[in-house]
Amino acid sequence: MLNAWRFSFPALKGGEINLAAFANKPILISNTASFCGFASQLEGLEQLATRYGPRGLVVIGVPSGDFGGQEANTSEEIMHQAEQGHGTRFPLTTKQRVKGEEAHPFFKWAAIQKPNDLPRWNFHKYLIGRDGQIAAVFGTMTNPNDTKVIAAIAKELG
Repeated sequence: MLNAWRFSFPALKGGEINLAAFANKPILISNTASFCGFASQLEGLEQLATRYGPRGLVVIGVPSGDFGGQEANTSEEIMHQAEQGHGTRFPLTTKQRVKGEEAHPFFKWAAIQKPNDLPRWNFHKYLIGRDGQIAAVFGTMTNPNDTKVIAAIAKELG
């Protein structure tokens, strides 16, 4: 059965973010947008990375302009907004499509796995379990520090 380990993303700072490198670790993947009203969730994602990273959680942000064109146009602008504006230190990919025919292959796979839980706006979060499958999905309105997110991460960390 296909799992998330087969996907990779171009990293915002160069190179690749290969999900197979994080096999057997939970990964929280969120589409992000620097100029979205929910951009403060970048800080919440950073808090999760800081709090649970030492126990194995990997947080990855996927900048996207798919919803309202609310992401910066260049990698430099995206990096500046994330790092300077929100203190983001977790890995970010280059700007990607997360919906439709042009979506990154990871998001196409996720849409097949969870057809009722598609990104409908920025900051849609997929928790990938230690087995590489989608363990939980959280929509935009669920803050990264919500008890449901924390409980799902704790379950995956064991």
